[in-house]
This record gives sequence, structure tokens and C-alpha cells, in this order.
Amino acid sequence: MNPVLRVALPVPLHAVFDYRHPVAIEPGCRVLVPFGRRDVVGVVVGASADSEFDPARLKSVVRVLDDAPLPTAELLATLQWAARYYQHPLGEVLQAALPVALRSARPLPVTGIEVLGLTASGRAATADPRRRRGTRIDALLEALTRGPLALPQARLLAGVAGVRTLLARGWVGRVEHAPPPQAAKDGIVLNAAQREVADAVIAADGFNAFLLEGVTGSGKTEVYLEVIRASLARGRQALVLVPEIALTPQALRRFREGLGVEVAALHSGLGEVERARAWLAAARGEAGVVLGTRSAVFVPLPRAGVIVVDEEHDASYKQQDGFRYHARDLAVVRAKALGVPVLLGSATPSLESLANVVAGRYHGLRLDRRAGAAQPPALRVVDLRRQRLRHGLAAPVLDAIGACIARGEQALVFRNRRGYSPVLICHDCGWSAHCPDCERALTLHRRLARLRCHHCGLERPVPRACPDCGGLALNPLGEGTERLEDALVERFPGVQVLRVDRDSTRGRHARDALFDSLPDSGARILVGTQMLAKGHDLPHLTLVVVVGVDEGLHSVDFRAAERLGQLIVQVSGRAGRAERPGTVILQTHNPEHPLLALLLERGYRAYARHLLEDRRAAGLPPFAQFALLRVETPDKPLLDAFLAAAVLAAADAAVVAHGPMDAPMPRRAGAFRGQVLLESPERAPLQAFLPGWLDALRALPLARKLRWSIDVDPVDLY
Repeated sequence: MNPVLRVALPVPLHAVFDYRHPVAIEPGCRVLVPFGRRDVVGVVVGASADSEFDPARLKSVVRVLDDAPLPTAELLATLQWAARYYQHPLGEVLQAALPVALRSARPLPVTGIEVLGLTASGRAATADPRRRRGTRIDALLEALTRGPLALPQARLLAGVAGVRTLLARGWVGRVEHAPPPQAAKDGIVLNAAQREVADAVIAADGFNAFLLEGVTGSGKTEVYLEVIRASLARGRQALVLVPEIALTPQALRRFREGLGVEVAALHSGLGEVERARAWLAAARGEAGVVLGTRSAVFVPLPRAGVIVVDEEHDASYKQQDGFRYHARDLAVVRAKALGVPVLLGSATPSLESLANVVAGRYHGLRLDRRAGAAQPPALRVVDLRRQRLRHGLAAPVLDAIGACIARGEQALVFRNRRGYSPVLICHDCGWSAHCPDCERALTLHRRLARLRCHHCGLERPVPRACPDCGGLALNPLGEGTERLEDALVERFPGVQVLRVDRDSTRGRHARDALFDSLPDSGARILVGTQMLAKGHDLPHLTLVVVVGVDEGLHSVDFRAAERLGQLIVQVSGRAGRAERPGTVILQTHNPEHPLLALLLERGYRAYARHLLEDRRAAGLPPFAQFALLRVETPDKPLLDAFLAAAVLAAADAAVVAHGPMDAPMPRRAGAFRGQVLLESPERAPLQAFLPGWLDALRALPLARKLRWSIDVDPVDLY
């Protein structure tokens, strides 16, 4: 009898499906199978001699797509574990792990990295004295005169549009051979502290988890490079994860130049085929170093040597929809399965990782001083009480910015809020502009003359008069980056002010080009959100002003204080990174707040350990395990009924069910939102409880009438 293949399909069902095939297929191979009225691509996860279903009713595999498994045995096992841990359908987990180009039945892309070289007409164009100089296209042409370049490198220099233009003109073409390896830059010599840290990781035998707590500017990247060099010297592969916001052309160049090898990049800015090529190059052992964002944690590593997670505290490592995994945590799970060391690095480690060091599960490593001659910035607090503010900025702050400019240096005003103003209010009657679907204030974007909901995307024109009373005194309340930019342009005429936020950097390539040009942009004042808080080398920046500190001190989110400390330290790290000393000014109405005083006087390490003790006393993560049931529907009675049934199904369990309760944002995009929070002091009881409870919820008649999801280890409660 033909063997029965167990196939995981990308459907929202917690099951695998049986299909007939003449021969057994290795787990990890993709197959095309009939499902309902269509054919879909699935992944074989096992085989058996028989099935619990009638053999005569089993459908046959349409086509086997792979000669050999795409995920390695280790990766497939890790993904099966992740599906169980995060309570997500295995087929959707496997689909999330594959690049988009590998989710269809189309032939696999040709492996290897595409390489571009100058054509004869391109060489003639570069020799033309009338050629426009100083453009991004010119930079690429100049680089190609020295030899072929890998396509990702070419796009770093000229952008996707620039490469497309040169291909269309026939000035560049694809060549057959790969470029020779770059020579690693000389002159990178580790100091004693860096050498000690790197040697500890290099000497690790098998799986070991390390947490590197290194102040900003201490040279963590140099340690990463040294550890990766050692892995490459042994013929092993290295995987480096970075937050999406930190993966800029600047960062990629730093790794390529520091290692002297081609680095395969995996991130959302690449085309589907490029991502698939890089993924397959890693799967076949051709890529020695893979650098990527969250989803790169799923790349196969047949010759794994080390895994590095930079900025391990960053919330962007947590997927917030669909398969809600945490890439940092999966990196540790993968390192254990592969038997290799994993190095987590941050100037502001997460409380979860610090707790693992305290418990002895991770090895703690430290870099306490900035590398070279750079000194840590001086921290100042400006008391806003009884101060007259100019668009949110106090007079002493404006004076400090003026002095910074006069010295020929650069200042950064940090405000983690986009737009001009978070509220538009009528001075006559008190009306304010709200989103009817979310019941939240609409943000004023004055240059666009639009009111925008940052939760559901609703937009409206700014009214000329109050809709309630007809009054004309419509005033913006509060400040965002756009308002701060306008205020600084007005206060410092003739000084270039550059705003960097999601509104000013629409499109990945626009953002990359802006970040790449920041060090030499000529802007004396930068205004930005957390996009500017990390990952950018700004040698002329000596003053950082943090606006909106008080919001983090008075939030209902139990993680708000941790995030505030991380944000202050990370953005402070931008100041004085070269030979010039830096200053950081915090504007606050609470200068004597004990947490703020602790952070300023004793630093992040003492601050984080204090927060850890608070969490322990309160029984909050990482000293408790959470899972969050989120539910939303336009039908409020239906929402209440489902939540009540969910709590009832959790009665008498080994876990505690908090709720039902409204979500912190009770309405969004016209839907009512509620939740149930499950809590357990240990991970095992929660994991044992969840499968049966979720099966009970799926069996409810109400379950198909609304949207609901489970989030294991949620990083926020929204």
C-alpha cells in the first residue's frame, strides 16, 4: 500500500492532513496537494503506513516540489515546537518561516547572489566628462569601475530605482561570476574588555546563552564581528538578528567591511526573489553570514556556528499579529537545538534576559566603558513646573540648543509622537476632534491639513469652524514632532532643521537614503521619534533633548517604566560618541520622581534591577507567565457573551483568569475590543492548560462570529 504523507497546510486549522503518494517523502519537502476546490502548497511533516481515515477517500499528492527538504531537520523540529508553544496552526507557522517566493509551486529561484558589472556602453558613460557627478547613480558607476558588485550592494549605493535605470539604459548587466571577497578593514583592535568578552563566547563549548550588557559606544559590534570571524574561520555559519529600524545600509556596510565577506541580507525591503535567494544560499551552506530582521530567525543553518541578537530588548522582535512569536526567544531555542552559542547584546537589556542571568540560565557579560576617548554624556533635568513653554520646549532648553548650534555642533530633539498636535480642541466650547470608530483623539497634521487617527488610519480635513458651536478658535493641544520642527525653524531662522519620523520617511528606500546621509546632511537640529534612538552614528551630535518623559512615568502599562528607561538611555547614547562631550536634557514635571532619580544617579543597571524586584513583588513577568486572549467584534453583546464563556471555561484551572475586561483601547476601527488575561507562576501549567481551553473556545457556536486570538508571552496588553 502507498504510504500516507502527513502534510501541514497554510490554513487556520490545528491539524495536519493525510495524502497518498507512491513513495515516502522526507519531512521538510514541499508538496502541491488538493484542498477543497484548489491546490495548495504544504510541507510534509511525517509519514505513516496507514491513516485513521478511510484510505479510499484519501486524495493524492499532485506534485512533489523539492528533491530535498527545505527546512533542515533541526529547523522543522523547532517550528513544530513553536507551533505548540505559541498555540498557532503548524501549517501557518511553516508558511511564515518560508520566504514568500517559496510559498508557491513556482520553480525555486536560481541560488547564488546576482552580480552586476559595467557593459561597454556603461564604461563609455563613466568616461564621459559631461556625466552628472555626486548622484547615487554616479556613485554606483564609480564603484563598478573597480569590479562587479553583488546586487544588494548595488542597491545600497543607487537604490532599486537607480539600478533599474542603469539596467534599462544598458550601462550595467548581470555577470556570471561572483565578485571577489572584500578585504576586511584593518585597524580594528579589541581593547582588553572587548577581548575578554569575545574570548568567553568563542571558547564556549556547545550551547551557551550569553547576555552582553554594554553601554552605548562600548564596542559591542566589534565583539560581534570578532565572534563571527572565529565562526567563519572554523567553516561555520553565523546568524545576526537586528531590529528592523536598525538595519540600514550603514549597518550592512559595517558588517561587510568588518568581515571581508559577502553578507546575505534578509529583511522586508528586499524583493521576494532576493529574499528567497539569500534564504536558499543559507540553506545550502553557501552564505557564511546572514544578517536580518525578525523573520531571519527562520533561516536554515546547516553549518551553524553562532547566533547573535543585537538590541535584544527591542519590542520589534515580537510579531504582533498572525503567528505571534518572539524572535529573540526563538533564537535561543534554535541555538540550543543546534548546539551553538547565542550572544544577546544591548545597552539596556530586557528584564526577561536580566532575570535569566540572575537565575543562572544565561552568562552575564559586561562592557562598562565607551571605547576610545569618548566619554558618557552629562545628564540634566529641566523642571517644567512654573516654566513657560514654547511649543513644548522650556527656555533653558532653547538656550542650550542655541549654544550647541553656535559651537558648530548638532542637537537632537526627541519626541516619540508624530504629527503636529495630538488633540485639536475648541477654545469656546471644549469640543475636541475624535475618531468615531476608535473613540480616540485625532492627531493634527498641519502641513497636510488633515486630522488622522493613528490607530485605524481614518483621515478627515481640518474643520474651519467648530462642528458643535461654530466657533473659530480651534487650538492644537500638546506637541508632536511636526510642531516641534516648526517651533525650532521659527526660533532659529537660517538653521537647517530635519525631522525624522514615519511621516517624513515614507518608503523604505527613502528612509535608507535619509539615514545614510544623516552624518553629512548639514542639518544642525534633528527632530525625531524612536527611529533616531539607536543604530545611527552621528559624530557631530552633542546635545539630546528628551520631550514627554512624564508619559512613561504615569502609564497603566506595567512595562512602561522599563521602556522609558531603555528609551532615555538609548537616545542618550547618540550624544558625544566621537571626541566631543555630550549632554542630555530631560524635560519633566516630576524631577524628584524616584525612578528618574535612580536612572540618572546610578544608571540603567541599578534602575533595571530595581524594576525586577518590583516585578517579583507584584508577581508580574518575568516572575509570572501570561497569555492574552484578545477578542473584537462590532457586536458588543456578542463580545460580552464570548468573553464570559471564555472565563467560565477557565474555572477551576491551575491558571488564574483575569477578566473579562475591556482592552486598554476599548474600540478600534468600529469594533469593540475585550480580553481575558491568563496568569500562571510557572510556564508548564499554562502550557498544559492552553490547548484544551482553546479547543473548548473553538467549539463554541459564537467562536466563528467574531475575531479572536491568543498571544503567549504578550509584550503589550493592547
